[in-house]
Amino acid sequence: MFVLIFAGGVLLAHYYLWRRLVRGTTGPGRLRVSLTLALVLLLAVLMGTFIGSRLGLESWIAWAGYVWLAVMFYLVIILAVLEIPRAVVGAVLRRRASAPQPVAAPEPVFASEAGGGTATLTGDPAAAEALTGSSAAGSVPAGSLPTGSLPTGSVPAGSAPTGSPPAGGDMSRRLFLGRATAAIAGVSAVGTVGYGMSSALGDPVIEPVTVRLPKLDPRLNGLRFAVVSDIHLGPLTGIGHTQRIVRMINGLEADVVAIVGDLVDGSVAQLGSLARPLKSLESRYGAYFVTGNHEYFSPEGPEEWVEELGELGVRSLRNERVEIAHQGAVLDLAGVNDVGGVSSGDGPDFAKALGGRAAGRSTVLLAHQPIQVSEAARHGVDLQLSGHTHGGQIAPFNLVVGLQQQVVSGLATVDGVQVYVTRGAGFWGPPVRVGAPPEISLVELRS
Repeated sequence: MFVLIFAGGVLLAHYYLWRRLVRGTTGPGRLRVSLTLALVLLLAVLMGTFIGSRLGLESWIAWAGYVWLAVMFYLVIILAVLEIPRAVVGAVLRRRASAPQPVAAPEPVFASEAGGGTATLTGDPAAAEALTGSSAAGSVPAGSLPTGSLPTGSVPAGSAPTGSPPAGGDMSRRLFLGRATAAIAGVSAVGTVGYGMSSALGDPVIEPVTVRLPKLDPRLNGLRFAVVSDIHLGPLTGIGHTQRIVRMINGLEADVVAIVGDLVDGSVAQLGSLARPLKSLESRYGAYFVTGNHEYFSPEGPEEWVEELGELGVRSLRNERVEIAHQGAVLDLAGVNDVGGVSSGDGPDFAKALGGRAAGRSTVLLAHQPIQVSEAARHGVDLQLSGHTHGGQIAPFNLVVGLQQQVVSGLATVDGVQVYVTRGAGFWGPPVRVGAPPEISLVELRS
């Protein structure tokens, strides 16, 4: 169903772009045919990219396909926004073209009395009197020549039809509007995507967050979690992406490292080498991982990654919890599987992860999706750390994410439980982040 909806949306988007960027900017001819073929080629590259990703194939066209997807997205958004001013400008131009033009005053025309040869100005007796010194009416017998009449074959100035648009006026207006709109949309879309790529492929920002937990043992004050999610190791990231994240986390000198899902987009066979730098993660009480929905996209499921991460020194919390002892006090750190595992019988089990805890002890839960906080609230969790949303990744997509998740990014309280949602350190699909820079969070607990 997702594939059908996506394919239908992509086809409609490309048809809209053809109407606005090709048909609206060119006349019939070779240029229109060439631009049409170029748009069809971009559509084929995009579809090939998605088919390859669904089959687990690393394709050389992935970069081109994903970058075009981002450009296409912003072209459609910007062109849609420009529809209203485009319509207004078009209406103004049509009105001006169809309005009657001012008619010039007729040139004075002199008529001669047939018998006497006296010239008088017909049509304006006062003017005739000024020229001849006598009444024009007296020079020409009344009724001998109708006022304003001309010699046979003469045409008064300004008598030609006025106000008619020049031939081809409609085509000129259409091309002007089409090309101006296309230029604005093209420059804006390419500029936005270029900025978004520099953000997505650069260093994540460090987001310091202080969370106050009313039940927290004061001895746990200052306990710090380095929280990272949605690293999305894949064919577009490279090993440098992992190395950069590990280097930045180690620089925080955190007590606990929490990787809250969507670490990879592929199998261990494909991406195992990209995960190897995780072996160098440093923290006082260890690094922990919970599954995200993307771990379940692999045909092998998340089990092979759980085993691989164990060998790299990262412990997976599979519907279980551990005790973090700090300065003579204890904190429960729990983790639940992602809801994406429900279909395969590997979904979250809150009762197993959170049941039987010591009374009065604070609990921090690692859960990939913010929507899991509703169930966490029923089990008395103090704080949930999540990811999944990417903060929207590409604005204004954050508005859509907010329809499905209670929290898009940052700290909020849902059903009495504080939940912090990190924007993630990687990207999915296009290597572009607009309005939601990649992030590694440093969460400090305070009583």
